[in-house]
Amino acid sequence: MNKFKSLISGVALSVTLATSALAAGVEINASSTGLAMQGYDPVAYFTAGEATKGDYRITALHDEALYRFSSEENKAAFEANPEAYLPAYGGYCAFGAAMGFKFDGDPNHWKIVDNKLYLNLSKDIQERWEGDIPGFIESASANWETIAEKSPAELQTQ
Repeated sequence: MNKFKSLISGVALSVTLATSALAAGVEINASSTGLAMQGYDPVAYFTAGEATKGDYRITALHDEALYRFSSEENKAAFEANPEAYLPAYGGYCAFGAAMGFKFDGDPNHWKIVDNKLYLNLSKDIQERWEGDIPGFIESASANWETIAEKSPAELQTQ
């Protein structure tokens, strides 16, 4: 357990916290301008099977966050059913949510589990999360009930 605690402490100390968005609420990991997923196309994970940068000219607003798409088809699919493509935990790191924190979810460190997109902070964190995906999803989902409405900074001070 000490190794586990030191991993979490290391992540908490070495990682810049996700910034709260001015446009989107704290439950969505978005930039100060409201851009979600660092501009990556949420639909492409499901259709192309890879992280794909969205085009700044092909966008949709959902819950006050701006999403970019690599094609008009992906935008249309998202607009028809956003819940099918939105990342879990507002795009924050799935492992961080399991630990009760909000860290940036890196669009390049992802996995689809049971038709849901999960992002993680880094390759190392992704590997740790993959060690017990069902357990970490269960913990993150339970934690999300209490942390969704809190800013990343609020969670660090508790």
